Amino acid sequence: MKLLPIIFALCTALCWGMYGPTIGQAQSPQRLWSPFKPYVFIGIAYLVLAIAGGLIAMKLKGDSFSYSGGHFPPAKWGFLAGCLGALGALFLTSAMMTSKGNAALVMPIVFGGAVSVTAAYSAMRLRGADPKMWIGMVLVLIGVVMVAKFTPHGHAAPAPPNADGGHSAATSHDS
Repeated sequence: MKLLPIIFALCTALCWGMYGPTIGQAQSPQRLWSPFKPYVFIGIAYLVLAIAGGLIAMKLKGDSFSYSGGHFPPAKWGFLAGCLGALGALFLTSAMMTSKGNAALVMPIVFGGAVSVTAAYSAMRLRGADPKMWIGMVLVLIGVVMVAKFTPHGHAAPAPPNADGGHSAATSHDS
């Protein structure tokens, strides 16, 4: 087995695993901004890193920088993958903001769901799968529930100070 794909996959898991908690930090406790202000900068980061990273990787691989030609499947599939990634980031941002930054709840669902969608897609595309795959998907669901339920969720954020400098006794429990 080659080690490099595993290292890249682990790096992806690290980055995406920290994505949820990081975007959870972007919410405004006083609701000074919508959750979509940070999302704009997610888009800028995707744009900058995708273009710079793609060009650097193309150069390192000795790839042509020409995009001319009539039939160009990489553009179509790359654009579709980018749309799915951006939509996923939009939905994840929305999930993090509506859960008040609760990455311990959202992230297990996202990643358990993602691996299950990939497996189901592969089974449909290849017209069948070993029944053990379906057992694995049930185990993933059980794992998602257990991880979401038993991950430490921390303490509630302190109440913002009121007009006289003290803390308000009431706390907001919006959904």
